Amino acid sequence: MKILLPTSTAGSLPKPSWLAKPKTLWSPWQLQGNQLIEGKQDALRLALDDQDRAGIDIVSDGEQTRQHFVTTFIEHLSGVDFENRQTVKIRNRYEASVPSVVGAVTREKPVFVEDVRFLRTLTHKPIKWALPGPMTMIDTLYDAHYKSREKLAWEFAKILNQEAKELVAAGVDIIQFDEPAFNVFFNEVNDWGIATLERAIEGLECETAVHICYGYGIKANIDWKNALGNEWRQYEEIFPKLQKSSIDLISLECQNSRVPMDLIELVRGKKVMVGAIDVASNIIETPEKVADLLRRALQFVDVDKLYPCTNCGMAPLSRDVARSKLNALGAGVEIVRRELSA
Repeated sequence: MKILLPTSTAGSLPKPSWLAKPKTLWSPWQLQGNQLIEGKQDALRLALDDQDRAGIDIVSDGEQTRQHFVTTFIEHLSGVDFENRQTVKIRNRYEASVPSVVGAVTREKPVFVEDVRFLRTLTHKPIKWALPGPMTMIDTLYDAHYKSREKLAWEFAKILNQEAKELVAAGVDIIQFDEPAFNVFFNEVNDWGIATLERAIEGLECETAVHICYGYGIKANIDWKNALGNEWRQYEEIFPKLQKSSIDLISLECQNSRVPMDLIELVRGKKVMVGAIDVASNIIETPEKVADLLRRALQFVDVDKLYPCTNCGMAPLSRDVARSKLNALGAGVEIVRRELSA
């Protein structure tokens, strides 16, 4: 992009209460049938309006048409049984009732193409679309068929590649793969996780990103982070290999975190989406706090490769808080842009 410090969000924005229960992951839809379709599109318009008013340069759907960032994609695949649910521990932190893989997984038709086409009619700005990454997908399922995390991840990588190519054809400029599991399963990430991600981006005629955070601002994730000590060095385990990968952008968590800023040096040369908004707190960042973090990040990433962003998705927050945080991001970036221009 030609814009200096182009802004974006990591993923989800809160849904209106008339569409889904606020501050709740996997919240059931409040509408049905045609009313649900219309409601999702209305919510998408509102999410886009919030981003435009905040000065967000690379917009998204805010995941308004998805119940969950992983399972909404999975529920459109064959070979997965949503009635036969099992309880698993997601990322070794919290238990959840998840669907089961009972046969070969395949994608019979596009999942998000119509949503992209609708969003494309509403904006001329670049669109970034998030998809779950292969490793995070397998960590949100019970596998009763392949019985191999690696084998299932390769199958998902192939399916994700099919979906991503159609999304690009429908108007997406950046495909982002969400891989919070990368911050947990280091050996698997380096053995085959990054390789499956490379398969997912194979042949894409757009920019690609991987989002690696410490999770939504829910209690299980906050408790885990509080147990990680004074320095969070998980990125150190995976950044060296990601730096050599074909991924264009790397999205990470920085604001109110204990991630040493100098770890960004490990991905020097990549574009970096620096999380400058804390999604695990209702406290609204001041524009100056956002600006200060970006100034520190600029010590380790070239100015033309720094993309200010949020730490993670904001689905668990209230709409007012999320909106205010978006505004703070936009205002903080403007401070640094003025300084750089001067």
